Amino acid sequence: MEPIWGIDLGGTKIEGVILENRHSLNIIERTRIATEGDKGYEHIVNRIVELVEILKSKTGLLPSTLGIGTPGTLDPYSQTMKNSNTTAMNGKPLKKDLEARLDFPIYMANDANCFAIAEANLGVVATEMPEAEVVFGVIMGTGVGGGVVVNGKVLNGRHGIGGEWGHNFLDESGGMCYCGRVGCVETIFSGPFLERYYTSLTGNKVGLKNIVAAHHAGTDEAATQTMQRLVRMFGRAMGVIINVLDPDAIVIGGGVSNIDLLYTEGVEEVKKYVFNPRLDTRFLKPKLGDSAGVFGAALLVP
Repeated sequence: MEPIWGIDLGGTKIEGVILENRHSLNIIERTRIATEGDKGYEHIVNRIVELVEILKSKTGLLPSTLGIGTPGTLDPYSQTMKNSNTTAMNGKPLKKDLEARLDFPIYMANDANCFAIAEANLGVVATEMPEAEVVFGVIMGTGVGGGVVVNGKVLNGRHGIGGEWGHNFLDESGGMCYCGRVGCVETIFSGPFLERYYTSLTGNKVGLKNIVAAHHAGTDEAATQTMQRLVRMFGRAMGVIINVLDPDAIVIGGGVSNIDLLYTEGVEEVKKYVFNPRLDTRFLKPKLGDSAGVFGAALLVP
């Protein structure tokens, strides 16, 4: 097996990795450079090409293909980027431009898909449930996203939005989402929106970690209301996913995933909404940390 190459394109940094093979966590080389996205789309393309050259010079290896995890999604029809918070990329033919510059095939998926495929193939699912066929990966952090992996491969979908759980409607109380809709899952579960809900109850701006701590201490009724709402909505939203996909495992990443009650009270709440007399889906904490994005990008290569 030959080494696999991956790049995780972020808003502030671009990270590249060469893994020994697609079944190994052994890293041949790993390097980060600044994205400098404020300098525009062409500069981002140049920086990706520059990172590939750095990896080549450090290892003496030559890639025959490359996987790239991106903010946003490549539209299957227009072959241009969409839904990216690095707005300079939207509407641009990133895959086509990189293939022209690098002269080999590029495989792309968004960051949530990369998280899901990494944890499914090299992370916690591979360790604890190697028999799993369907895995749903969730990122609950500053934003909310999702990715579906079936038999080790990302399910992109006809529109390139497979697994985009964060922009399903959940509850109007979430308010306006950046996507232009009201009540998206992201407006309920993302860290900033959880903090905003607490502020709506108290008038005070408090960080999420402190809200969670105050709830466990039993000293702040608003903190408890915030956590109870999180658990209640988690049950409703995850119940829909399980009824549609029936995954073997759900892996939850992002800062909000560190709230332990999601794996206890949250899972108990999910049971209320599953169209089955019991809940067999396993809810798992990720294993790969901030490596999931770049490892997942490498795994996009067939």
